[in-house]
Amino acid sequence: MEHTMLAASEHLQVPSNITKFKIGLCQLSVTSEKNQNLARARNLIKVTVERGAKLVVLPEMWNCPYSNEYFAKFAEDFDNEDASPTFSMLSEAACSHGITIVGGSVPEWSNGRLYNTSCIFGPDGKLKAKHRKMHMFDIDIPGHITFKESDFFAAGDKPTIVDTDVGRIGVGICHDIRFPELAALYRAKGAHIICYPGAFNMSTGELLWEVMQRARAADNQLFVATCSPSRDSTGSYAIWGHSTLVGPSSEIIATSGHEETVVVAEIDYSKIELQRKGLPLDKQKREDIYPCVDVHEEQKP
Repeated sequence: MEHTMLAASEHLQVPSNITKFKIGLCQLSVTSEKNQNLARARNLIKVTVERGAKLVVLPEMWNCPYSNEYFAKFAEDFDNEDASPTFSMLSEAACSHGITIVGGSVPEWSNGRLYNTSCIFGPDGKLKAKHRKMHMFDIDIPGHITFKESDFFAAGDKPTIVDTDVGRIGVGICHDIRFPELAALYRAKGAHIICYPGAFNMSTGELLWEVMQRARAADNQLFVATCSPSRDSTGSYAIWGHSTLVGPSSEIIATSGHEETVVVAEIDYSKIELQRKGLPLDKQKREDIYPCVDVHEEQKP
């Protein structure tokens, strides 16, 4: 299923069957009615497919509002597919449209614990991987925002990289994007694109949402796709929006505003190789210098 220990390769392995394809980002307006959210998501997936998307990404917490009063109520046990309408809808949509879906994230019950989880489905409708958010968003900025995600969710403990019909995908959820080590690991394991479903708030969104995406893409010379709920989603947590596709030279290929919409854009994997040949960061790294450098000790007479 999911791959966490793939060997790094010196050269990017571009899928032989596809180098260009379209990605669809579904910026969904989330309501307090799960069935309505499922129907809206299914419709937006269909819209992106009609515009040519072969890979579709949904937002973080799209089947329920981003609020602690809804997480447990809307959570599903994915091991019991008959009692998991979200899982079933994503599987059916991937199969019926013949696409790969990075299913945003939804609350998952597992062994008595609640996780913020993304499920990845292949064109056959089968689950290919499952990523549990690794880094909990705990923040306390007086006068701006106080939120402690670790009060509700347990943290995942595995990175997720998966081979699909549209290339090797690394997956992170929202706050995972703040940690360059995870993105660097995905690049080392041969990822072509990292997908980050996320729901940045108004404060961190304005300051960091675009910066983080472009930094992860530039540092690792690969594609980065983010997908957010729309700002008019239900709940007291105000969401920034602006779902985006960033290219391997940190260029913004396509983005949205904050309203419910879809973003459909082309990904061309040849741009990764071109960028890495022109600026070979891996060869320029000084691994002989970085470890355990104590500048103050070296400066002593």
